[in-house]
Amino acid sequence: MQKKAYLLLEDGLLVEGTPIGKIGTSGGEICFNTGMTGYQEIYTDPSYYGQIIVNTTAHIGNYGTLDNEQESGSTKIAGIVVNDFAEEFSRKEAKESLQQYLEKNNVVGIADVDTRMLVRYIRSRGAMNALISSELTPDQMKAELKKVPSMDGLELSSIVSTKEPYFIGEPDAKFKVAALDLGIKNNILKNLAARGCYIKVFPAKTPMKEMAAWKPDGYFISNGPGDPAVMDYAIETVKGVVNSDTPVFGICLGHQLLALSCGLSTYKMHHGHRGLNHPVKNLISGKGEMTSQNHGFAVSDKDLDKNKNVEVTHVHLNDNTIMGIRLKNKKAFSVQYHPEASPGPHDSNYLFDQFVSMMSEEKQKA
Repeated sequence: MQKKAYLLLEDGLLVEGTPIGKIGTSGGEICFNTGMTGYQEIYTDPSYYGQIIVNTTAHIGNYGTLDNEQESGSTKIAGIVVNDFAEEFSRKEAKESLQQYLEKNNVVGIADVDTRMLVRYIRSRGAMNALISSELTPDQMKAELKKVPSMDGLELSSIVSTKEPYFIGEPDAKFKVAALDLGIKNNILKNLAARGCYIKVFPAKTPMKEMAAWKPDGYFISNGPGDPAVMDYAIETVKGVVNSDTPVFGICLGHQLLALSCGLSTYKMHHGHRGLNHPVKNLISGKGEMTSQNHGFAVSDKDLDKNKNVEVTHVHLNDNTIMGIRLKNKKAFSVQYHPEASPGPHDSNYLFDQFVSMMSEEKQKA
């Protein structure tokens, strides 16, 4: 094994460290997650597709990996950057080390990096592309880094989405939910199924008519990777879903697409929100929530006057970005953060109950 690995950022910053995972080269947008736990859930979250993750927790790998902690069928990240990498793990239930897991899933990584310095650097300079290599020289890496596409204007949901529809839950459940898979997490589906929902998960580019033919009681628009502004196909689908007057719930990318379908705009954030302790205020109840977040794009507040039916329901207490909206004239709402919080706090679980209550009310009317 080569003794050195390098991390090269788009603006020229070069960091030397130790290779972990697969020996190789990988590039993507570099971002950081401040979560203390849940590295396996992060690595398998489809919303991180094409990104290099900097884990800010000092020790990574110390509790190994488990099959049931996957948020999707495979790892989705482009690479990882950590400080202290644990070759051994202490959790009795774990089946393999993180090194074995990364090798098996072809993930390139670098350890022994001053992640505190790196996070401060990204916070200051903003998100940018980067390259990790444990086989190339720094000069060779410069040419490879130029080949990595910008996340701005990139459509990725159709890559990570299911290719064929599938079902989750009990067929005789009280509610039928059509979920548009733009990069959906397993624990979102588990939360819906636990509340009496039978979910049919549809590929990202499924037309509205095909989902409506299943006659669902509600629609769910999932999280996912990439730039929402270039997803014309999904925006049109969400417009149809909203106009069906059936309850609609969107999370993360689904939140952004609901806003876009209503005439609002989105923008690429300086360095995004990624972690387990983001403070959000519910403007309806007045209560605060600690939330799990993962997004590099956000809904702009500059276009709120364009649609009087859009009401902001949640805001981020650190920077006042829009964290939730609802439509006054439709049965639709969404949040930018992750109420399933896997990993993370469960302050926002009530949003799944809110969605189920909306479907229940509509059933009673019928």
